[in-house]
Amino acid sequence: MPSITEFSISPLLQSHYITPVRLHYKQNGIAKTWEAVQSYDSVAVLLYHTQRKALVLVKQFRAPVFMNDKKYLYTYELCAGILDKECSIEQIAKEEIDEECGYDVPLKSIKKITSFFTNVGVSGTKQHLFYAAIDESMHVHSGGGIENEEITVEYLPLKDAKKFMYDDTKAKTPGLLFAFEWFFQNVVS
Repeated sequence: MPSITEFSISPLLQSHYITPVRLHYKQNGIAKTWEAVQSYDSVAVLLYHTQRKALVLVKQFRAPVFMNDKKYLYTYELCAGILDKECSIEQIAKEEIDEECGYDVPLKSIKKITSFFTNVGVSGTKQHLFYAAIDESMHVHSGGGIENEEITVEYLPLKDAKKFMYDDTKAKTPGLLFAFEWFFQNVVS
């Protein structure tokens, strides 16, 4: 469990990943404004470990979630990352699987499910959702992220996945819930 101390909020004056902006536009002839954030699109990957019969999640501390509700020290998420490199979306997905979860998955095994928009009222960024089946032959290291990321790899047994989806004590994203629904409709019947 992380030890969170001296938590505070201050104005953001400069950033590498997001830019707060004010949008000005006319809608049906009426002048309007909207506060938004420009940020990167992203990839997310639903991983199914065939030998463990488990969905692979990453568990990590997310300061914005903690800012809004101190009872959530962790979020449970799909393996994911921002599109901040000059390479294919699939290559970024492959690199995130390696960095966060420790699996070397062949590009041909990473299948696109769909794309959708997230944070539509704040950033309106697009997330590209992928799926890959993995096994221990692809496991090359323990994962955990890069630099100062503190990511824990979690294996959620399929038998517990539907209950997990509706467990309000676990912070999770809508993309994760959508991916689970897709999995149960398209991979496991």
